[in-house]
Amino acid sequence: MTSKMLEEAQASCEAVETQLQRLEPILAEVAGRLRRQPPQVAMTVARGSSDHAASYFAYLAMQHVGIPVASLPMSVVTLSQSPLKVSGQVVFGFSQSGQSPDLVNSLRVLRKRGALSVSLVNAEDSPLEAACEFHVPLYAGPERSVAATKSFIATLSASALLVGHWNQDDVLLQACQDLPAGLREAATQDWSPAIDALRDCQRLMVIGRGAGFAIAQEAALKLKETSAIQAEAFSSAEVRHGPMALIDANYPLLVFAPRGAEQAGLLTLAQDMRQRGARVLLAAPDDVAERDLTLSCAEHPALDPILAIQSFYVMAAGLAHARGMDPDQPRHLSKVTRTH
Repeated sequence: MTSKMLEEAQASCEAVETQLQRLEPILAEVAGRLRRQPPQVAMTVARGSSDHAASYFAYLAMQHVGIPVASLPMSVVTLSQSPLKVSGQVVFGFSQSGQSPDLVNSLRVLRKRGALSVSLVNAEDSPLEAACEFHVPLYAGPERSVAATKSFIATLSASALLVGHWNQDDVLLQACQDLPAGLREAATQDWSPAIDALRDCQRLMVIGRGAGFAIAQEAALKLKETSAIQAEAFSSAEVRHGPMALIDANYPLLVFAPRGAEQAGLLTLAQDMRQRGARVLLAAPDDVAERDLTLSCAEHPALDPILAIQSFYVMAAGLAHARGMDPDQPRHLSKVTRTH
């Protein structure tokens, strides 16, 4: 059964292709400014899926550029009106619609206080774009499903391209050229075992680490939105503290274990949880024999999470239908959220 969510998720490759054709001069300008006047700290401002995308950007910027990146609570700016000292630093605003007043006002205030402001927005001519000095359009096109998919993937790919230009990383930038083909392959991965396992699920932990934690966060949100599952995301390092007390026999866990320094610990956690009797769905590349779900591999490990969420989105749309729900119309939600 098809849905707008599924159709838009499968169109992510086209959005990335458009970015590759059109974004280079914009990103080169932003990156050039960042190199000429290097900030000591970067900030991200976002909510929901866009905040998860900002988390992916933060990991890449810290790992590749070496700059600390902090997620800034908007209420500190808009409600508390705190005297933040941000002159000479950089703030990135991430959004699908660019319309939420607290997001727009935060970027406007931070720019007034001397921060370099950069928006990454999908909708054209948004208030957030107008509030910032630089604008990076995501080129995902109109998104009709309430659950964001292609705009999220477009934000991840634009983030990787921005970090590649900022760090002048030709290897990463060249790998980005192959993302559309990788997304098409990832959309064909057979994740039907996850639908079978989660069809009657009421609660779930989604585990990741590093840049993959952003994908765990996004997956947990989508499971809430489209399947009404009480899904919570945790880092594999954090789950061994308090959250582990919740795991008993048949407790479901979805573990994202793409390539990278974090993979070994994620595989160990999955094995430990299986020994405790948990029902583990391990998503890993095909060289991991104990995997339950296969993750595609990009031309650069930093891009693997983008392919992972593509496979997840296709599964999530199918899971919602299997649970008798419409993934395009989550309960109590609307496409544009305006918070103050």
